[in-house]
Amino acid sequence: MDATPYVTIVLPCYNEQDHVIDEVERICRAMDGSGYTYELVAVDDCSTDQTLARLQEAAPRFPNMRIRAFHRNGGSGTVRRIGTQEARGEIVVWTDADMTYPNERIPELVRILEKDATVDQVVGARTTEEGSHKFLRVPAKWFIRKVAELLAGQKIPDLNSGLRAFRKSVARPYLRLLPPGFSCVTTITLSFLSNQHDIYYLPIEYSKRAGKSKFGFVSDAYRYILQVLRMVMYFNPLKVLMPPAIWLVGIGIAKGVYDNVKTPFYLANNTIIIFVTGLLIGSLALLADLIVRSRSE
Repeated sequence: MDATPYVTIVLPCYNEQDHVIDEVERICRAMDGSGYTYELVAVDDCSTDQTLARLQEAAPRFPNMRIRAFHRNGGSGTVRRIGTQEARGEIVVWTDADMTYPNERIPELVRILEKDATVDQVVGARTTEEGSHKFLRVPAKWFIRKVAELLAGQKIPDLNSGLRAFRKSVARPYLRLLPPGFSCVTTITLSFLSNQHDIYYLPIEYSKRAGKSKFGFVSDAYRYILQVLRMVMYFNPLKVLMPPAIWLVGIGIAKGVYDNVKTPFYLANNTIIIFVTGLLIGSLALLADLIVRSRSE
């Protein structure tokens, strides 16, 4: 293995025994033919099947693969965070081991970063949806993506794609923000966008996954929308808090005018409550924004 690889590929592996070696072969074949020096960090997230054993058995065939075994299940976000922190490459690639992403195109993502210094992250934007709960996931993901676009102020073709490459030096300050679950990909996207780091979206095909999905529709969808709001609050709280504050103040003023027209020199209790609530939320928004502006990253 090269002492200082240019690319580090972080591959979370959890109960992927039937296809993990096929995925490793596909990644290594593409990278061997690319000319880039690389390391493949295969992280077994405390699998309950033979995933770790299959990786260890195949290790002599893949000199550029480094195996990292967790003693407890940390989640894909934890795997990606630790894998990125330990990465030796200048460029870090995230992908999955479930045969869904076209990992043979990883060198293409790296090449975009290499040739264009203004781009800090390349995301494989999926053109189709092949995941489980498709009829529920498609509208839910569309809604979450639109909320993220509204709050981030930018178009986001794919908010939570698992295939992406980015510069480690740019991502380093945001690694501590990564949650342990699937919403880590949403977090790294919004972190870059909120800090004016350019993201390039490369259209890719998305295949039906091999094995059983680990995605729980209700729990993970809830975590996604919560993480979107959390990240925008972290970087730009005015986007979240100021609109409801302005609406409440406006409604309070309009209601006050109505009260005085109906009964001169009279304000209803609910009018005062609406107006004061708007002022309090607006004050909280300004205070939160001041904290964000003065925070040292």
